[in-house]
Amino acid sequence: MTSPTADRASTHPNVQRVRAALEAAGAGGEVVVLPDSAPTAAAAAQQLGCEVGAIANSLVFDCDGAPLLVLTSGAHRADTSLLAAAIGARKVGRATPDFVRAHTGQPIGGVAPLGHPEPVRTLIDTWLARHPRVWAAAGHPHTVFPTTFDELVRVTGGTPVDVEA
Repeated sequence: MTSPTADRASTHPNVQRVRAALEAAGAGGEVVVLPDSAPTAAAAAQQLGCEVGAIANSLVFDCDGAPLLVLTSGAHRADTSLLAAAIGARKVGRATPDFVRAHTGQPIGGVAPLGHPEPVRTLIDTWLARHPRVWAAAGHPHTVFPTTFDELVRVTGGTPVDVEA
């Protein structure tokens, strides 16, 4: 049995925006509603029965005052020095929940790679390419969608990078 929150997640406006963005981009995956919240890659992997490395963990950083979305393999941590060097930034730091919501329209734990009010510069961990199927958040902590590394790069316009030293 799912929780009332999970039941409402399917029709949440953020999830609807992500679905519309996926459809507009010609992406093949359908949004899946998880029975429990998946605020971490480990929680998502457990519910999906996949390796934690196949989870595209959405991390939003404050990059010299602008948002930077980094989609990392759930098995990695993002090295902010590498990220700064990859994009030529002076300072890359973890964003506050308010900053995340202001730039993505989505809550931490549910930030999707797309469906934001405005495009967000995106970097994608090259390690995700090692998995034939990757799971990404779909705008709500109870929702995800399946994709591939190549599709994720295409639909986000993201840049593949090594995010871990």
